[in-house]
Amino acid sequence: MGAIRQWFWVLALLSFLAAWGISRVNQPSSHVVTAVSPSTEPITLTVSAAASLQDVIGALDLKFESAHPNIQVNYNFAASGTLQRQIEQGASADLFIAAASKQMDALQEKNLIINDTRRNLLTNSLALVVPRDSTLGIREFQHLSDPAVNRISIGEPRSVPAGQYAEEVFQDLDILERLRPKLVYGNSVRNVLGTVESGNADAGIVYATDARISDRVRTVTTAAPHLHTPIVYPIAVIAASRHPQAARTYGQFLTSPEVQGMFSEYGFGPAAS
Repeated sequence: MGAIRQWFWVLALLSFLAAWGISRVNQPSSHVVTAVSPSTEPITLTVSAAASLQDVIGALDLKFESAHPNIQVNYNFAASGTLQRQIEQGASADLFIAAASKQMDALQEKNLIINDTRRNLLTNSLALVVPRDSTLGIREFQHLSDPAVNRISIGEPRSVPAGQYAEEVFQDLDILERLRPKLVYGNSVRNVLGTVESGNADAGIVYATDARISDRVRTVTTAAPHLHTPIVYPIAVIAASRHPQAARTYGQFLTSPEVQGMFSEYGFGPAAS
């Protein structure tokens, strides 16, 4: 009988503990546990941009990274055609900024960009520059056909948009065929600028924004807009980007009013909306 009584009390105690535990589970907690978000993963973006943007984007880099400390941006500056071919061949890139529509159009036709991210970012103008100490008296594009002018540097038209625009100006002024024997080609607009700075060319055709950063050349004239295709800088996120959302964030940063003001300080014009 004693053993039965002991088992009775053991079972009663276990039943009580079980009931107490269930009631504790069903009671609302007296404090709220807040989920802690994991720390934001660091991201590295690769931006492939036209060489003529090198100075202004370099100035903007710290501003972007201070606002987005988890995003580091690496830059690949080159001629737009060179960058286009790199992207077509699978080179790592998250965002492309070209100096002409032609290269962006080619990527879009191959579905290599995210179409709804494409927009025109900036505009520019075309300048005829000579070495600062030049005594040839070049004051307009037609003077380039003078016998005293021996070497004219322009970008390689197939890959350097500034070279394409230069040929359009020469063609419109009906001087292209006379100038062909004098033309020396650079692999980027910065290469063209350096050729004129060093005196290895009597004149060169660069963007107005490139001409203004050098104290070793003089701008003698700029091309009237009707002489060439409009100079626009389209921007788009690459379809194969590993970080498309971060690339969109960077693109939105570049189109913000504050940053557009900085582009203006470097001589770029706003693109039509």
